[in-house]
Amino acid sequence: MIRIAALAASPSWLAIAFALTAAPALAQTTLQLRDVDIAAAPAEPLTDGGNLSSQTVDHALKHRHTASSDVAEILRAVPGVAAQGAGGFSSLPAIRGLGEDRIVVTIDGAPVDMACPNFMNPPLSYVDPQTLQSVLVMKGVSPVSLGGDNIGGIIAARTADPRFAEPGKTLVTGEASSFYRSNDDAVGGAAQATWADDRWSASYAGSVAKARNYKGGSGDGRVRSTEYAKTGHALTLARRTGVGLFTVKTTLDYSPYEGFPNQWMDMTHNQSWSVTGRYQGVFGWGFADVTAYHRDVRHKMNFLDDKGGDADGGMPMNTTVKSSGVIAKADIVLDARQTLRVGSEFHHQGLNDVWPAVAGSMMMGPNAYLNVNDGRRDRFGVFAELDSRWSDALTSVLGLRHDAVSMNTGAVQPYSTGMMSMKDAMAAAAFNAADRKHDDSNWAATVLLRYAPQPGVILELGYARKVQSPNLYQLYAWGRGAMSSQMIGWYGDGNGYVGNLDLTPEKADTFSAAAQFSGGGEQGWRLKIEPFFTRVDDYIDARKIADLTNMTGQPSGFVQLQFANVAARLYGVDVSGETGLWSSDAWGQLRAKAAVSALRGENRTDGGSLYRQAPLNGRLSLEHVQGPWTSEVELELVADKDRVDATRNERKTAAYQLLNVRTAYQWKTIKLSLDVENLANRSYALPLGGASLGDYGASGLLRQTPGRGRSIDIGLSARF
Repeated sequence: MIRIAALAASPSWLAIAFALTAAPALAQTTLQLRDVDIAAAPAEPLTDGGNLSSQTVDHALKHRHTASSDVAEILRAVPGVAAQGAGGFSSLPAIRGLGEDRIVVTIDGAPVDMACPNFMNPPLSYVDPQTLQSVLVMKGVSPVSLGGDNIGGIIAARTADPRFAEPGKTLVTGEASSFYRSNDDAVGGAAQATWADDRWSASYAGSVAKARNYKGGSGDGRVRSTEYAKTGHALTLARRTGVGLFTVKTTLDYSPYEGFPNQWMDMTHNQSWSVTGRYQGVFGWGFADVTAYHRDVRHKMNFLDDKGGDADGGMPMNTTVKSSGVIAKADIVLDARQTLRVGSEFHHQGLNDVWPAVAGSMMMGPNAYLNVNDGRRDRFGVFAELDSRWSDALTSVLGLRHDAVSMNTGAVQPYSTGMMSMKDAMAAAAFNAADRKHDDSNWAATVLLRYAPQPGVILELGYARKVQSPNLYQLYAWGRGAMSSQMIGWYGDGNGYVGNLDLTPEKADTFSAAAQFSGGGEQGWRLKIEPFFTRVDDYIDARKIADLTNMTGQPSGFVQLQFANVAARLYGVDVSGETGLWSSDAWGQLRAKAAVSALRGENRTDGGSLYRQAPLNGRLSLEHVQGPWTSEVELELVADKDRVDATRNERKTAAYQLLNVRTAYQWKTIKLSLDVENLANRSYALPLGGASLGDYGASGLLRQTPGRGRSIDIGLSARF
């Protein structure tokens, strides 16, 4: 256990101070998110997305924004990545069965905290596919330099880098786009503009999207609580000098509402502003990269109309989060074949979660319910990483990291101490009397090897020991009443969740491998096979503590759970490939692509399945390009989900197949696209969509959240 006094004197503080006072004397390779032709560049560094288990999504963002405003949903095209259903732009990404906050998600290099007991505002909800430049997904063993306090992988979202003009010239450029989706009458658009000379660059990016409730497939009707609206704005100013590049970016994101079909609550207000400053320098001995950031989030929940909402009543829940931090990294080039990467990171999260009293309510008053009062989570990390190129064929990365995590919170209170709140009143008294301080000392290590014995053959092998501490809600959500506990939980199952002050960090040992075989040049073929195995000790799951009842005292079908440490393992394989079928001036180019992902997540403590594990799934597509036309026919295949978590009453889902067709025409700087998603209007249930609680409240019938039915989507964009 690490005490505050020890933290104050930890190497993390010293490294941060050194990095900030001597930034020109430190260096770190800029994280460049780009496509990597691994067969052509076997010695690409493994730490910046060059390994086989990484994939950069860029072109798909520009095309698929016509069909979705949810970045996590678009990332499902990456084998091994799933989207756990939530709001229309707030799905939670999962990598190989590990989701929620087990994944480090950064935006322009800065991590983003969730600020809601239902995780309604995950990091990717603050970016829009219309204005993103690219997203790097690291599925396998991720380098310690890209983040600590995670066991599931890395998602790094990037907006456009600053652009500069040639000396003596001025650059003015921009882009505008718009879309319409027939299924939910969604409309939206985006605009980006840049002015620059050879030293200064100023840019703006903004987006807007709005949608009604979507329709399910044939016979499913409207799916309640799926409407949303959002806007986003970003201003970036950059200065190129003789000692490096300085960048300052400010953002403002606002959503007046977002329905959540698998939650008891909806989002009725979410406003976030942030500022990020970055310095990047190149020196004779290496590279420097220092990022400082701050984000302020004001979040509100209540019931929208689908759930009987009342702007003057309901059950208001207000959350504020202030996050700030510094990341300082340095690459020191030891020789032509070895680079030592060192760095330090400090991240602070401050959380207040208050549920105001409702006038005239016997259950929700007369006091405000203090769910998390002055919650604090501070993390101090240091790392060292050696990147070695032993030969043109053999490359390795060895990394070691330490993160000290300290958490605490203030005293809490229930709505009242009367009989109707007796369970919460007793729980609050016990919570306030307990020692709430929680300190963890987490060590992580990674080893990654890549070997290219001959052209067209790449082999990789990796091992990682990663550790992650619990989040503030897993520790400090104290309510024991049925209503208060059902307001906690990001699982979409309708159950109630209670925190646990005795939780210990998750400790994961991951083994991953990858083999890629390719040939035939740029229009040739490629096959990639990626098996993986992860064993997690002290995996944070849940144990049942009670059956919940409805207002009449009858069993409701939902249960109350407490977060608990268990043993778990996850294993599977991702396979993907593509090949050219023909290429000619008369008929254009036709390529076939295929991908399949198999995953198994097991609770080694009770012998059951882990919650929200994606079933066997795959995609087959034909892509045709001829002149200005680009077209695609895609078949999405999902098997039965018959392995479910009995503790949470998770529902099984049936297999389904979806047919999607897309085409786009590019005329000079103008692009027109037409997509038809779910062409056959197939009815299906989302395997990771959770319970359709919005529909349950209106009909009394509980079902799995239905998927989206047929939608005709039109997009138009222009560059200048």
